[in-house]
Amino acid sequence: MKIGYKLASESFGPAELVRQAVLAEEAGFDFVEISDHYHPWLDNQGHSPFTWTVLGSIAAKTDRIGLATGVTCPTVRYHPAIVAQAAATMALLSDGRFTLGVGSGERLNEHVVGQGFPDSVSTRHEMLREALEIIRLLWLGGYRSYEGKHLRIEDARVFDLPDELPPIAVAASGPVSTRIAAELGDGLFATEAKPEIVQGYREAGGDGPRYAEVPMAWAPDERGAAKAALETSRWAVTGWKVMSELPNPVNFEAATTTVREEDILEKFACGPDPARYTEVAQGFVDAGFDMLVMQNAGPDPDGFIDFYRRELDGRIRGLRPGGASDR
Repeated sequence: MKIGYKLASESFGPAELVRQAVLAEEAGFDFVEISDHYHPWLDNQGHSPFTWTVLGSIAAKTDRIGLATGVTCPTVRYHPAIVAQAAATMALLSDGRFTLGVGSGERLNEHVVGQGFPDSVSTRHEMLREALEIIRLLWLGGYRSYEGKHLRIEDARVFDLPDELPPIAVAASGPVSTRIAAELGDGLFATEAKPEIVQGYREAGGDGPRYAEVPMAWAPDERGAAKAALETSRWAVTGWKVMSELPNPVNFEAATTTVREEDILEKFACGPDPARYTEVAQGFVDAGFDMLVMQNAGPDPDGFIDFYRRELDGRIRGLRPGGASDR
């Protein structure tokens, strides 16, 4: 079991994200995972810096902690040749601490370059498969060309390659994406505690680490935590089919007007009780995930990191499937 800390690039500026990463390393987290967005989910989140620049600064200011994108879409806003180059550079700058998390993307971020975002989920999956094939091809070294149905490269070469290539964790929510993760990735990434995701990944031959984001909101009182999460993170209860389709923060604002504090309390671990946090985390452990990302939507990141260090680290690391514990 490894435990990560989610750097919410939609909610904080670049310098603050770097500061939180340093605090996370000091608190004993194994890795940080940062979202890669062009827009925030909601306007009141107020941020969306360039993730790859932030990652470079984190690599320079930390020594031990792993770094991961959670996740990058390598098909529209970025061409996979650029992602291959960026990830290789990050692996070198971080001395091998980087994991490339990739997924098929959200309209929220990908439509901004004016090339359209495919309406068909099957087309998005085809593009993701081609993108991963291109990244793998370029990481072989030398000049490479590729002609796919959707994507292509011509005489491209990534000159600076690490001796040990960064692992790729592929985001999945259904059978097609889990097969892509098993066939072309080194690990799995998910946001829901669904056993069928891990089961499908394993049945397709996947045997790598399995990342999942655990929804949390720390504050000294439960209602204060839920209120803060409702204000900035209510989009998280809409489900992936909604999250992948809406084009702008204003659309997420409209789509989440009926979300209540009770809905947040049902999904998120809120407040100061460690037992509730281990209960929510246990669901992901039971589903088969072994790389748990603490995704705090509360108003005080420093308070959460301190709470994690004091109250949660040993409890969550000790969780085992079926409710067994090493503690």
